[in-house]
Formats: sequence, C-alpha cells, structure tokens
Amino acid sequence: MRRVRAAVTEAPGAPFTVREAELDDPRPREVLVAMTAVGICHTDLRMRDTWPRQLTPMVFGHEGAGRIEAVGAEVTGLAPGDRVCLTFASCGACEQCVTGHPAYCHAARALNFSGGRADGTTPLSLDGRPLHAGFFGQSSFATHAVVHERGVVKVDSGLSAAVAAPLGCSVQTGAGTVLNRLRPEPGSSLVVLGAGGVGLSALMAAVVAGCDPVVAVDPVASRRALATALGATAALAPGDGLVGALHDLTGGGAHHVVETTGRPEMARRAVGALRPRGDLALLGMGGEVTFDVMGLLAKGVRVHGVIEGDSDPGRFVPELIALHGRGLLPVDKLVTTFPFEDIGAAVTGMRDGTVVKPVLTFG
Repeated sequence: MRRVRAAVTEAPGAPFTVREAELDDPRPREVLVAMTAVGICHTDLRMRDTWPRQLTPMVFGHEGAGRIEAVGAEVTGLAPGDRVCLTFASCGACEQCVTGHPAYCHAARALNFSGGRADGTTPLSLDGRPLHAGFFGQSSFATHAVVHERGVVKVDSGLSAAVAAPLGCSVQTGAGTVLNRLRPEPGSSLVVLGAGGVGLSALMAAVVAGCDPVVAVDPVASRRALATALGATAALAPGDGLVGALHDLTGGGAHHVVETTGRPEMARRAVGALRPRGDLALLGMGGEVTFDVMGLLAKGVRVHGVIEGDSDPGRFVPELIALHGRGLLPVDKLVTTFPFEDIGAAVTGMRDGTVVKPVLTFG
C-alpha cells in the first residue's frame, strides 16, 4: 500500500479534484507504474459526464506513460525501471485477442469500464472506502497506477513521455484506423472530419500511407493550419457547401472518410462526401445516427466502426514509435503540457479548442 495523488471525480459530471489516496501493491500479473505523463482525451470527459453514480468516486485517465516501480510475481518481459506506455486492457484469451484484435476483447467492458478489476475489486481507496478505478485498465490520472501486464508496452528510454502517453489511445486510434483497418492504396483520397488528436493522427497516417489528396475539416482555424502543416492538401471549415467542396477536391468523392466528431450530422455529410464504394470509418463517441439506407446501397458504402484503431498495442505502438523516430509521425506537434495539478486548465484548453492534445506531467 502506498500514498498517491489522484484526480478524483466525486459524482457524474463533477470536476476533477486532486486528492490523497491509497494504492494497493500489484497482484501477480500486475505492475506498479509511476506516472511521468498522461494525456487527456475527449473520452475521459464524455465518460466522466455520463458515468454511473454507483461507480463514483472514480479516477479516469487512460493515456498514461511512466516508469515501472514493481512487478507482480508472475509478470514476464517487464522489470522495474522500464519506461512504458499504458493502453487498454484485454483478456488475451478470447477469439478476438488471439486473432490480433484485442480492442474487441469479449471481456472489454469488465476490464475497462466496470470501475475496477474484472473481479469487482479496485486497487485504490480514499479515506478508507473504495475508490473506483481501472478505467481502460489503468486510471492514470494519478501519480501511480496498478495495471495488468497486458496493458503495458515498453518504450525506448529516450522517447519523451509527453509523446509516449497519447500513443496508448488517441494516436493509435487515429493512425490505426488508417493503417490497420482502411489500409488505403497510395494515391487514394482521404478526408478527416475533426482535427483533434485522433483526427490529426489519422491525417498523419494517411500522409505516411501516400494518400492524395488528404483533406481535414474542422471549425477551428488554428487546427486547420496545423493540419496543413502536418501534410494536409487542404483544410476546410464545416460550413455550407462542404460536401460539394470535398467532391471538387477529391475528383468526385473521397475513397475514405474518417469521422471523429461523433456528431450525427457530420456522419451523414461523410456519406455524401464519399465516392461509390467508398469507406466510412466512425471513431467519435456519439449517439444514434440516421442514414438514408437507399443512399448507402446506391453508393455501396462500407461503414466501419473502429475502436482503438483495431490495433494490437504490443505490435502497433512500437510501429508508431518507429514512425515518430523517422519524423513521419510528429506527435509532439499536437501536444501541450500542463502540470498535473493544473488538470482543470488543461480541460478548459481542450474544450475551447486552443489545445489539441493536453498532456499532464508529473514532477
């Protein structure tokens, strides 16, 4: 048991409040990680606002990076001192895990969204009462986290923690959607709706894959400028005439559209922006979307629902790190760092659009 500091959410929609808490020692297949950085994702905010009251107080955070301080007795391949990136939890034994698609693990809900471990326990406590944790298998809005070994990926000690942190979710989600699921042919057109951390990661991957043109759509001028700097052929605001403009830029409609906003109206416009037999990848968390089925049928549109970039993190995160090392995935250009205690300011910057990927750092 050790004392830690964690950003606690006391009730659904409540602000993050940094509190002193207690963290258990790791179990046989778990590791204890001292956090050096953690990204903030829109998923943290959306889930905080809709989280079940019975699973509060809760610690969120799912883009952690840090250094291993201790390992459980049955952990293999990891050791104290290793620099690591944290990612989502998976069982490793179900059909999806063994075929290389752990993002669709049959036990995903229990391991990532139950407010604790799959057995109902939580490694955190607050003032002697259980503090719910285990968000994406980690709850890394804290100075330390206990994580199952399958959610830990070793990284090079020279890699900045502020770059390593978002690899575990937003970067692998965006880049993986392009490289693992869509797998575009060089010269094919790709449109990204939403130029946040996920969308810009998809854009960078599309440039790596040789897509042309690559077009970004976002209402914030600074994000459109960043998209262009990262290799977009064009960057548009989502105003009237968007679908027509995208048809003009892509020579009759895009081969691929990656929708990251979760807004139903943008998903429908995405279908309009596609050419016949085009691919629509839906990444953004949202509610129901109504499509004109005849429009889908007439175009032969293929709709993909994608979680975590359909990636196997143990394989894919090292590939992302290699691309970064070659200068082809400049994640650092997305990142703005904040001290952990300033989590409120980081959230504000993300919500008002002035920050693309806020990353909290620990002294």
